[in-house]
Amino acid sequence: MATYKVTVATGDMVEAGTNNFISITLVGSYGESRQTTVPFLFQPGKEKSLSVHCGQDLGPIVLIRLHKWRLFLEDAWFCKDVRVTAPNGTLYRFPCYQWLEGVTTVEVREGSGKKLVDDKLQILKEHRRRELAARQEAYRWKNFAQGWPRCLSVDSILELDSNIQFSRVRATNFTGFLIFQGASHFLSGFLLRRTSWNSLDEMRTIFSRTQGRDIGGCLA
Repeated sequence: MATYKVTVATGDMVEAGTNNFISITLVGSYGESRQTTVPFLFQPGKEKSLSVHCGQDLGPIVLIRLHKWRLFLEDAWFCKDVRVTAPNGTLYRFPCYQWLEGVTTVEVREGSGKKLVDDKLQILKEHRRRELAARQEAYRWKNFAQGWPRCLSVDSILELDSNIQFSRVRATNFTGFLIFQGASHFLSGFLLRRTSWNSLDEMRTIFSRTQGRDIGGCLA
C-alpha cells in the first residue's frame, strides 16, 4: 500500500470556489491511482488536503487528472495548483491556473519544464498531442476584412473559453470604466449636444476635462 498526500489550492479571486464535485487521479510512470473524490467544499484562496491510497508505488508522478461534475447547478471552479507528496517524501507540483466549467476532465503535467524530446512515456506524448490539437482548435484565425490584421475566428468574445477571455476582475473593471466614460461625456454635455461646436477650443475644454478625471483616477 502506498499513500500519497495531495494538496489542492483554489484561486483567491471572486467566485473561484465551487460547490460542484471534484475528484483527482494520479498518473505515475508505473501506473495510476483510482479516481478519488476530494471531500470538501472549495472556497476562494483556500487549500484542502487529502490522502490517496494506491495498491502499489506509482513511480514518479508525471501528471494528474482533475475531474469536475455536478448534480444540479453549474458552479465553475478556478484551480490554482495541486501538490503531491509521494511516500518517499518527493514533492511534485502541478500548476493549473485555469477555470474548470461544466462536466469536464483536465490533465495537468508536472511543473518541471520539458521539451518534446524529453517525453519518454507514451502517455506524455499523447497528452502533448491532445493539448496542441485543443489549442489549434481554440486559436483559429480569420480575415476580418481586406487589408485588416487577422483576428480570432469567433463572432463574439462570449464564444471563447473562460480561460481565454479577460479575467472576471479585468472584465468588471473594463465595464466600470466604460460606464464612467459614458457618464463623464453625458455630464459634460457631449452625448446630448444638439448644436454644432462653436470652436476647437470648446472641444478641447470638454475632452481635457474628462481626460483629466481619467488620469487622476488612474493615479489614485
